[in-house]
Amino acid sequence: MKILLLSLSLSSSSTQKSSLWVFSSSHFSNHKKIECKRPRSSMGNLACIPKKELKGGIGSKSKRSSRKMAAEEELIHRQALAMAIQQHQLSQRFEGSMSRRIGSTSSRRHNLSDRFSSKQVPLDLDNLETKKIVLVHGEGFGAWCWYKIIPLLEEAGLLPVALDLAGSGMDHTDTNSITTLAEYSKPLINFLQSLPDDEKVILVGHSCGGASISYALECCPNKVSKAVFVSATMVSNGQRPFDVFSEDLGPAEAFLKESQFVLYGNGEDRSPTGLMFDKEQMKGLYFNQTTPKDIALAAVSMRQIPLAPILEKLSVTPENYGTVSRFFVQTLDDRMLSPDIQERLVRENPPRGVYKIKGSDHCPFFSKPQSLNKILLEIAGFNTAGLAENEMIDREKDV
Repeated sequence: MKILLLSLSLSSSSTQKSSLWVFSSSHFSNHKKIECKRPRSSMGNLACIPKKELKGGIGSKSKRSSRKMAAEEELIHRQALAMAIQQHQLSQRFEGSMSRRIGSTSSRRHNLSDRFSSKQVPLDLDNLETKKIVLVHGEGFGAWCWYKIIPLLEEAGLLPVALDLAGSGMDHTDTNSITTLAEYSKPLINFLQSLPDDEKVILVGHSCGGASISYALECCPNKVSKAVFVSATMVSNGQRPFDVFSEDLGPAEAFLKESQFVLYGNGEDRSPTGLMFDKEQMKGLYFNQTTPKDIALAAVSMRQIPLAPILEKLSVTPENYGTVSRFFVQTLDDRMLSPDIQERLVRENPPRGVYKIKGSDHCPFFSKPQSLNKILLEIAGFNTAGLAENEMIDREKDV
């Protein structure tokens, strides 16, 4: 199994560097095969330090160079991802063989049918407008979070690509230097602009990644076939991504003054630059239905959230943003973006289709990957030309 990760990073000059990563589980057993440097993670560092490195106590001075520490932390990340991939593959084989051997009761069908749901959505690959799906992560995540979804889409014959936005995943941009949504979304825009003139993609954005794909629809509408917002900030013109969360978090100005999770990367006398929830807060908000293994992966992989992009008012127009068919995926056990808020987003900015996943937390790529895969396959094969201008489809996945 191979996972395609595209990391585009911007240097301090205007020169752009791009790297194409193809990961497989075998790569992680010999880490010398992949030569890349990963920025320090903001979570879970202490729990992953070998015992021999703790002999001097937490306060002892380390003689290791920062380069060596970054390399070791990168290795930790790859090992965690390799373990998660291997566990996912083993669980698929085990449950598949058990269901064939034992047969199915109604409860077993309910629990296992979703495991193989991608086979229940046949695609006419020759008649698809595009086979390429670009997966855009949400705040703090990276391309790594799609590791369960990518092989499922590939199995169906599609071509998934997962991107790292600026300051995320393996992108080396300093998150404290990101001051606009355009800077944050630059890797996505660069990728779209690099496509051949006649090629389009399906954009999939999670959480605050919804702002990035909205920005992409405005900048490159001719490159996008459809846009899928997965429990995402599908905001209207003039709204800020943060406004979506304001019902729970309060007004942005008050939150920035009172929150203990706000970071001042450029000094406390200057504007805040980032946001980082602690591990328990993240688990409660994002991962209330996610397995411990995926929570552990997130703990060593998530990075600081750049604050400026989610505080910026989005500017979109009917002539660009409005020409692309949008779909919204609701997650019904979501504690980060509540179902009520998701319903409000759909009412205020109606998409062409709405899908609902029961039992999913804010991260269905972890908690309900098969359900999310089934929805993405259905959207990929969906012909919007058959819908009237104001007609909407509504699907609920009872899994």
